Amino acid sequence: MHDTDITVPLLAITDLHLSIAGREVLRGIDLTIDAGETHVLLGPNGSGKTTLFNTLVGLPGYEVTQGSVAFKGENLLALTIDERARLGVGVAFQRPPAVRGVRLRQVMEVAAGGALEAGTLDAIAGELAVAPMLERDVNLGFSGGEAKRSEMAQLLAQQPELALFDEPESGVDLDNIAVVGGAIAHLLKGDRASERPRAGLIITHTGHILQYVNADVGHVLFDGRLACEGNPLDLIDDIVSHGYEGCVECAACRQ
Repeated sequence: MHDTDITVPLLAITDLHLSIAGREVLRGIDLTIDAGETHVLLGPNGSGKTTLFNTLVGLPGYEVTQGSVAFKGENLLALTIDERARLGVGVAFQRPPAVRGVRLRQVMEVAAGGALEAGTLDAIAGELAVAPMLERDVNLGFSGGEAKRSEMAQLLAQQPELALFDEPESGVDLDNIAVVGGAIAHLLKGDRASERPRAGLIITHTGHILQYVNADVGHVLFDGRLACEGNPLDLIDDIVSHGYEGCVECAACRQ
């Protein structure tokens, strides 16, 4: 178990520039997330949201040309994917991959580091209605809603200090959005004051997930840069009224 040093940000992204196949996608990203904070990242298609997500996860193919990413004071970019997970980073993908030959129960037990108390796994499975899937191969043949609930079950078992969500409402119906949203809120905010605060970064196009999750700060990623930040619901209202470009211009005028 790694303790969080409250004197440094949980996640600190500084002047991050990143290219894919020689094309610059991110152009100087500065973003700080403290323990217990939930941040929302909005932006049009192609703005670089998933690129930033995949870079934090540690997927290959992304070239950092400038800047740094620190997690609990450590250089996150120097760590492998599994090292990032052990340090306390959890991930929920937009399109979770299927894993043949590995049961969901096994993944949840590994995610918990063997620390699940008796009955906890079954309680999580009951909360997310994944009990019938525990003995199935991970995400193999799962519907969109089942795959998202499977991802949330794994995160609840892991209990990461920082959870990254890429489009958690994508490809699921309204009932499943409610279940997934409730699980995200439970993971990040907990239900007991004594619980360790957990941080989250949620990427969303629609903002529907914010009906269930009380986010602290919203950011708009536009043309590879963080163009503005503010109350997430206010930003969404601006985007609905004026579009992303209009929202960015309005925010710039207010500063």
